[in-house]
Amino acid sequence: MNMITIHHNLKNSNPIFQQYEIGPIQNLLYLIGDPKTGTATLVDPAWDVPFLLSEIQKFNLTLTQIFLTHGHPDHVNGIPELVARYPHLSVYLGENEPDFLTPTAPNLIRTTNGTVLHAGGVEWTCIFTPGHTPGGQCFYSAPHLITGDTLFVNGCGRCDLPGGDAETLFSSLEILKTLPDDTTFYPGHSYSDRVSDTLGNQKITNPYFRDLPKNKFLDRRGR
Repeated sequence: MNMITIHHNLKNSNPIFQQYEIGPIQNLLYLIGDPKTGTATLVDPAWDVPFLLSEIQKFNLTLTQIFLTHGHPDHVNGIPELVARYPHLSVYLGENEPDFLTPTAPNLIRTTNGTVLHAGGVEWTCIFTPGHTPGGQCFYSAPHLITGDTLFVNGCGRCDLPGGDAETLFSSLEILKTLPDDTTFYPGHSYSDRVSDTLGNQKITNPYFRDLPKNKFLDRRGR
């Protein structure tokens, strides 16, 4: 397990923002904490719930909600243990995620494109980015973006799993390209020598995020 601490402030607040690499396929998980209210949010909790809870306790926080970028098991397999312990947890998932990618949670809340959530004392806007899954979403709090499996450093999500669609993912990446170039994004897996990057830099180095014609993208990701 690798733990990566992100040293920066989100907007003008001073939240806790931690990135962890956990699990057999290099998942990147996130803890967003608000020292003022003592509340914590987990993004895509999986693999090692005792460790995640120990981290929350280390910062003297209480877990109150979970943000999900999508419903693949490697991003949600910690939810049963978490909701068993905290049955009132709010779990946010995109409204278009199908039943077979929807975890069981007593307080599951479906987000819509543009839904504004709160974590770490700042606002996060849900940006729907389907393609890897039908209900995939990113969380944006300028200049920071959590992308799940939509966009990786020098890569993007696969489209050959049930519910995936390369043409839809292409459109979703085009949406992310409209965000400012200085946006720093944090992906759902550590598939590179970096665990974050700016969108502007990815427009130069990422073969799927550069100015790639749609037909070439589809040839690479599968039609």
